[in-house]
Amino acid sequence: MKAITVVPGDPSSVATTEVPDPEPDDRTLLVEGELLGICGTDADIVEDGYGSPPPGEERLLLGHESLGVVREAPRGSGFSPGDRVAGIVRRPDPVPCGPCGEGQWDFCLNGRYTERGIKELHGYGSQLWRLEPEFAIPVDPSLGDCGVLVEPASVLAKAWEQTERILGRAGLRPRTALITGAGPIGLFGALMGVQRGLDVHVLDRNDTGPKPDLVRRLGATYHTGEVTELPLRPDVVIECTGHGPLVFGLSEILPPAAVLCLTGIASGSKEVSVDTDEVNKTLVLDNSVVFGTVNAARRHYEQAARALAEADRTWLERLITRRVPMDGYAEALHKGPQDVKVVVDLRS
Repeated sequence: MKAITVVPGDPSSVATTEVPDPEPDDRTLLVEGELLGICGTDADIVEDGYGSPPPGEERLLLGHESLGVVREAPRGSGFSPGDRVAGIVRRPDPVPCGPCGEGQWDFCLNGRYTERGIKELHGYGSQLWRLEPEFAIPVDPSLGDCGVLVEPASVLAKAWEQTERILGRAGLRPRTALITGAGPIGLFGALMGVQRGLDVHVLDRNDTGPKPDLVRRLGATYHTGEVTELPLRPDVVIECTGHGPLVFGLSEILPPAAVLCLTGIASGSKEVSVDTDEVNKTLVLDNSVVFGTVNAARRHYEQAARALAEADRTWLERLITRRVPMDGYAEALHKGPQDVKVVVDLRS
């Protein structure tokens, strides 16, 4: 079978090569890979050396945003041949720490977790892959190829879950949400905000391309410009850019008891002058909460799959703006101005 592999940090090493088929295993699903989503993490692995191959190996089989069809399933697994599935990325550490032992490996405390296609485990970028049933997420057949969006959507399902838990400490029900960044993560954040009945606003730097229309078709409001000039006092902010100066700017527009969830990480470093004492005073006196979130547990994948199944299929299809064959993986890492989500077709 064919698989996409790389020596992390060496862009010239990306290759689609023949590798052995998965070994027989009557405890796992045998899945035929269909699509592979591409995100910034993949570019970081290929170009900057983020991530690592399994111990003792030089090359990493890429891919963590997956969609495939079950070809073989163990009896009693809950799956049957023909089912579509997405694979969970993270695996708990072997100790395990407290959160991993509770199935909340997204809160791993000691960093000994592994991740398929990222950290010490081969990914889903091959024509066939094995998957433990407990790490397989059923995908509604009505989603079609949009099932490849489950993994990135799971990150926002967790962000919304944790945000609502924090608001619940004071019995608060948010009315207005601001999403900063209109990439795939931001658009999923906006989708889930609209599904919750909130007045959703999205801030992005681009005023051309598909993003403004995608936001408006959700029933949300699209903005460009400076965050401090927005006519908003959002109860919830989900920040999806990782741009440090923007994070501090957001602290200026929060009303009392607001929640600011950080999901983005930016490369490089930027200096900005900030009155830290004033920011601290505002957060304290207003009972505001700023928190970061990364990865997702199984329940978040399940929440994401339900949210996508309830979304407008036509809208979801517009998020997938470009498809490339397996041999075009390196090309897929570089987005154009019209791209939202780029996917690799493992069937070609």
